[in-house]
Amino acid sequence: MNKVAIVYWSGTGNTQAMAEEAARAAQAAGADAALFTAAEFSASRVDDFDAIGFGCPAMGAEVLEESEFEPLFTECEPKLKGKKIALFGSYDWGDGEWMRSWSERCNAAGAVLAVESVIANNAPDAGAFASCAALGAALASA
Repeated sequence: MNKVAIVYWSGTGNTQAMAEEAARAAQAAGADAALFTAAEFSASRVDDFDAIGFGCPAMGAEVLEESEFEPLFTECEPKLKGKKIALFGSYDWGDGEWMRSWSERCNAAGAVLAVESVIANNAPDAGAFASCAALGAALASA
């Protein structure tokens, strides 16, 4: 049984809803899945999991949330080489540039993106929830 962590930061609840769906789907697919806020997770926990889903909405000029999530992700980044991960989050403006930049950053760190990143414009719709479920299932089988 794979151990999966779903780690997120959410300001409005949209990314949290996506995280909860991904964790539910990972559990349904047979993984030992745990849900963490960014404040509850640390780089010292990365090696405890076979796969990790990271969720963060676009903030400011399409960047990761800067006070909690960005420092956590920067701390985790050196430990992601060869790790199966997935990225998700919501946005309210722009075209998803923050997710493209984040994906490139993960590729440069040597992480293995298990599935295509999932983004939702504001509140996730049925399609976004289905994509989050697929993300969770993919992490479960990573």
